[in-house]
Amino acid sequence: MPNTQQLEDFVTQVRRDILRQVHKVNSGHPGGSLGCAEFFTALYQEVMDFSTDFTMDGNNEDLFFLSNGHISPVFYSVLARSGFFPVEELNTFRLLDSRLQGHPTTHEGLPGIRIASGSLGQGMSVAIGAAEAKKLNKDSHIIYSLHGDGELQEGQNWEAIMYAAGNKVDNLIATVDLNGQQIDGCTDNVLPLGNIKDKFEAFGWDVLEVKEGNNITKVIEGLKEAKSRTRKGKPVCILLHTVMGNGVDFMMHTHAWHGKAPNDEQLETGLSQNAETLGDY
Repeated sequence: MPNTQQLEDFVTQVRRDILRQVHKVNSGHPGGSLGCAEFFTALYQEVMDFSTDFTMDGNNEDLFFLSNGHISPVFYSVLARSGFFPVEELNTFRLLDSRLQGHPTTHEGLPGIRIASGSLGQGMSVAIGAAEAKKLNKDSHIIYSLHGDGELQEGQNWEAIMYAAGNKVDNLIATVDLNGQQIDGCTDNVLPLGNIKDKFEAFGWDVLEVKEGNNITKVIEGLKEAKSRTRKGKPVCILLHTVMGNGVDFMMHTHAWHGKAPNDEQLETGLSQNAETLGDY
């Protein structure tokens, strides 16, 4: 397993990848991607049991489903740097005929991608279905998923959340990225979510919070704690408190960079704050 410095170097390189991907095509979603760099790094470099010999069935390995698919830049970067496909392919992000579309899709056959995501609110249902399939197959591995906080405004989530607890889907760890921002502003202004922890618990879930969602050590500790709570009759939820745009000072704490690419000068500023550690593609 990599040590803390190696993990932090990985995160820094992922941030560079995110900035460069969206800048090249002047399109994409850097804010949420940057905020989740530590989560994806922790998941794929430390916590999850997976194989890069990719199959859609995913038998005998942990599976991850990205529900808020617009943060594909961070997903693609971590998949590539974890060995699923060549890092150089990041050069093709959002180009015609690329396997790296703006929202992940499956028909291009990109290793690591099991569902098309981007229509918000659907990932919870998919993750629950996969978790139930694991149980039917007597496969003891875990299903992980990631969801945006604004995404919880979609009603389908709550039907799925109720279903998971009612059917004791206890091999599922669903993480909510709590950055308080969405495309039109902060979540409290668009549609307040109230106490999300109380809501999940009222629906029968086991909930834990990671207050420092951009601290790689704390994220790993939270994911491992969540894993220790699986197989005990309840689905598990992690409330991950992150900062949108984390690691690039002018992108932090604002919805303005939800879906906006940096210009040339802004790219250089962002890259200057994140030193090249693993080699640019």
